[in-house]
Amino acid sequence: MEVVIRRTEALSGIVSAPPSKAYTHRMLIAALLSQGFSKIANYLVSDDTSATLRAVKALGARVKRQGNLLEIDGAKTLKTPRKPINCGESGATLRFMIPVAALASKPVTFIMGQSLSRRPVKPLLQSLEQLGVNAHYSEEKPSIVTVQGGGIKGGKTVLPGDISSQFISGLLLACPMAKRETEIIVTTPLESKSYVQMTEEILGKHGVKVSISEDFRRITVPSNQTYKPCNHVVPGDFSSAAYLLAAAAVTASKIRITSLDYNTRQGDKAILDILKQAGLKVIVGEGFVEVEGKLQSAIKVDAKDVPDLVPACAAIACYTKGISRIYNAKRLRYKESDRLTSIYTELKKMGADITMDEDSLTIKGPCRMRGAVIDPYNDHRIAMACAAAALGAEGETKILNAECVGKSYPWFFRDLHLLGANIVDGKHHR
Repeated sequence: MEVVIRRTEALSGIVSAPPSKAYTHRMLIAALLSQGFSKIANYLVSDDTSATLRAVKALGARVKRQGNLLEIDGAKTLKTPRKPINCGESGATLRFMIPVAALASKPVTFIMGQSLSRRPVKPLLQSLEQLGVNAHYSEEKPSIVTVQGGGIKGGKTVLPGDISSQFISGLLLACPMAKRETEIIVTTPLESKSYVQMTEEILGKHGVKVSISEDFRRITVPSNQTYKPCNHVVPGDFSSAAYLLAAAAVTASKIRITSLDYNTRQGDKAILDILKQAGLKVIVGEGFVEVEGKLQSAIKVDAKDVPDLVPACAAIACYTKGISRIYNAKRLRYKESDRLTSIYTELKKMGADITMDEDSLTIKGPCRMRGAVIDPYNDHRIAMACAAAALGAEGETKILNAECVGKSYPWFFRDLHLLGANIVDGKHHR
């Protein structure tokens, strides 16, 4: 699918943020591990969350769907799937389900999509080995991981904190059911802390206790715990909403996004402070966020805890005055694409005055942006960021393979169009 976007004078209106991808993943897995019925309302239907739903069903959860409500009957004991579980391109599915699969009695195999197979998973397998779990990674095409099953012994394990916080969350989901207490030592400062706090929050709602030191370097998980069922409502997703807010910033528009709760543990609500830093007026209300105004000052963004905001911030920086810097972003090289190179390459095509080094982007604005043909490298956040940037560019921008937004926000272009963006769906207008 190609989408053509033309310069747009202004956006206006109200749209609802999509449900949180991160919360949906965690709630699905906690429901699988609970004995009894859990309900999840307002869950996200996307490529990634569908992969996790497939996995929890394969491991024995019984799922009933009524509109946007899922009723999940957890598996008393995890069953061994007859065939491999396809994780698609979902890093969260793979990294959360590998430790969980160790709780099954027999081997479980996971298949990875093409870009997922390039993303790190070995540190997690090494960590599990220290906890008595045998797991094997095969680099055939497609890449697969086989987890032997038979339970998790527990004990002490070490893991880096600067590759993916999902490794830690995966252990936190599975190790409460280990045979003895688990101690996780995080050898480098943990990045994306809020995602680990989100996991801790969902565990707490299911009656599971973990203890995390103040500096996130030592985590203790008591053994032989039981997940209790819980009913959830998935909050709106700040990570996805950031791309609509970037579109509003680029076009100096006033928009309101509902279904956003500022009190959730989502680190990506930092987008609001970044917009304020750029000179916009931001109003946080009961369940909504409103932005308006014209971009002024350049921005400084420490990406350590907010890697998913980097493409949106880069698009915004092209329209601010002065030199913007996005730093501590090295981890973005291991995302759906090498996200630093992707956003650098595509924004440069559009006329951005942008430079890149190993872990940062520097943008000198305001840039004279012009339409271009964008390759999002099958990365949802690159497609959304370039769409936002295109709204202020001269001429028209064509985004190839725009369906990649299905990973997190399948109706992104529809919502952008509802707000008044000048969008032509390339399927209907050649």
